Amino acid sequence: MSHSLRMAAAAAALVCSSFAGAGTLTIESWRVDDKGLWEDVLLPAFYKAHPGITVKFAPTAPPEYNSALNARLTAGTAGDLVTCRPFDVSLDLYKKGHLDKLNGNPALKNFPESAQVAWQTDDGRDTYCVPMASVIHGFFYNKKVFAELGLNPPVTEADFFNVLDKVKAAGKVAPIAMGTADQWETHQIVYTGIGPNYWKGEEGRKALIAGKKKFTDPEFVKTWDVMGKWANYLPKGYQAQTYGDSQNLFGSGRAAIYPAGSWDISYFEGNSKVEFGAFKPPVAKAGDPCYISDHTDIAMGVNSKSKNKSDAQVFLNWLASKEFADLYTNKVTGFFSLSNHAIDVKNPVAKEMIGWRNQCKSTIRLNAQIMSRGTPSMENEFWNVNSQVMNGKMAPKDAAAQIQNGFAKWYAPAK
Repeated sequence: MSHSLRMAAAAAALVCSSFAGAGTLTIESWRVDDKGLWEDVLLPAFYKAHPGITVKFAPTAPPEYNSALNARLTAGTAGDLVTCRPFDVSLDLYKKGHLDKLNGNPALKNFPESAQVAWQTDDGRDTYCVPMASVIHGFFYNKKVFAELGLNPPVTEADFFNVLDKVKAAGKVAPIAMGTADQWETHQIVYTGIGPNYWKGEEGRKALIAGKKKFTDPEFVKTWDVMGKWANYLPKGYQAQTYGDSQNLFGSGRAAIYPAGSWDISYFEGNSKVEFGAFKPPVAKAGDPCYISDHTDIAMGVNSKSKNKSDAQVFLNWLASKEFADLYTNKVTGFFSLSNHAIDVKNPVAKEMIGWRNQCKSTIRLNAQIMSRGTPSMENEFWNVNSQVMNGKMAPKDAAAQIQNGFAKWYAPAK
């Protein structure tokens, strides 16, 4: 080989070696609405520190995500990184060997144990996804209406109904912007939002799983009792009112209070001129400790068949960084990083809601872990009985009995 050829070969080898750890990663996700966010904000930030790695965000529409992802994982054509839904859906992927075990992974060091539960085996021994964000439940209130009526955000259950009574007496707007037509809000926002203050959050949730508590116990029945009282303050024809109708009612200034998930912040910021604030679920009585539903929502795992796991780990480390926590929390308003990093939240309503973590104990939606695996489906049962209670068609004690009886049919500790 001539001297010039040897020099060219050496130069080529040097160039190749400089990219030895680089490659392309593909992210599987159901968040089709986040495509612009990833491509315009998040990934450019990642590239600044890791210019040799290319990342493709390839989402699938939410209804098809689970089945399509399963098919690709089975065929060996799925992306390197898998966006993980909480609990059973991702646990099933792990049990099938589709997700890597992440025990001891350095990316997990920045997350408290409570944030990891949604992506762990039932016994807590194995973790398979790095937590990203949660949503928080509470209430939004129309600041103008409250100011005109001389009202303050309620702290206790008695305060809450006192506010509702005054709004109703004034007769200008609906006290609560909510309907029961879609049913899911009665459970995922209301029952699991206000209930933790009665069943003491994780204490009550774990006691149900252990069989030490039943849904017929007073603290669970009490939650249905409070919900039943809401009927007096809901808009006329609320039984036919959808989630979208409720958003429009509050967003147009025709309601004082809106039972909310933090994801609703973005909707009202973009579709309403109403100035609104947030207050946390009222406690039963003055002096009681408070609890919030801080529900684990999204995480990221590694496809066990990925051919680029070194770069996948680099990406997981970045997901666990303060930079990502700040970006995600401030750009995806209403979705809060689950990491231990201190975050300077820009949106005032989001800042109020994330601040509740420092005032109250966090829990997750009551039946998210283990309790919705059997038949009848507890999730579907909750939608049904909760809407019936709010419609005045079912007594709280009967709602409790139906949920408990259904749970006991398939779950031995609940018998």
